[in-house]
Amino acid sequence: MPLIQAGDVQLNYREYGEGENVILFVHGNLACLNWMDLVWPKLPSDLHIFAIDWRGCGDSEKPESTRGYANYAIQQHAEDMLKAIQSFGIRKCHLANHSAGGIICTHMLLMEPDWFAKVFCLDPVGPMGLRGEGDMEFFRSMKADREVTYAVMAMVAPSLFVPETLKIGSMPQFSDKATPAQRELYHRLIDKIMQVSDGVRFGTPFHLNREYQSGELRAKQGEIRHPHRVIWGESDIWIPKADMEEMAEKMPDCELRVIPGVGHSLNLEDPDLFAQLFTEYFANQPPKDDT
Repeated sequence: MPLIQAGDVQLNYREYGEGENVILFVHGNLACLNWMDLVWPKLPSDLHIFAIDWRGCGDSEKPESTRGYANYAIQQHAEDMLKAIQSFGIRKCHLANHSAGGIICTHMLLMEPDWFAKVFCLDPVGPMGLRGEGDMEFFRSMKADREVTYAVMAMVAPSLFVPETLKIGSMPQFSDKATPAQRELYHRLIDKIMQVSDGVRFGTPFHLNREYQSGELRAKQGEIRHPHRVIWGESDIWIPKADMEEMAEKMPDCELRVIPGVGHSLNLEDPDLFAQLFTEYFANQPPKDDT
């Protein structure tokens, strides 16, 4: 379990591939770097990827929350990632993200624009944040009961499950299309979710709502000139399509691709297609260090 020092925390990370085509992957809320485990083996070895667990997630350190979850703010996660990049000795890289990793990367791009080249976003939380803190009782129920977490997270990867079982009061059942590897990984990811810190579990929806209410990042979309490819699953119930369309309209160089038949997590639902899109976007495009 390798760790990298990032300011006041140590973050768990994995390194895949080698060479100058460096990509930093930032996962989403309640998640960890293992959400990409079915994808990594399908990528060419000359894509040099660093995947990092947020503070409070996966095998990274899990500090106690400060007042108002201040030490788990979205900008704090962005600062952690920037400090990790410095610790790795990376001078310039691409970014890839999933879900709430999207808005973390947006902060990173605005804080240190010269450090980054292209950006690949999977069903991201956009610069507008995400409206509503959610019902904290709901999140407490997830913390207390693995079966509740199992049922909720099935709606993050709906194509892996029988549709009729994805409803309140039912226990989701895998469809015949779900492979043994997908089933095994899903169970493992649920175990990881049960271990996240309260700063992540409760602090992330709190801070995503604050981002939405402030509108500060949203107003800066036009300043973000890094090329973006945004992938959005047509069955995603968590991220509004309108937010993705706004990114494509407001950012100077942002392409939106809608993928039918999947929800919020193409990396779990169809890792072959995800690997194809990822590789097409980054292949033979090492970030140029202009310094």
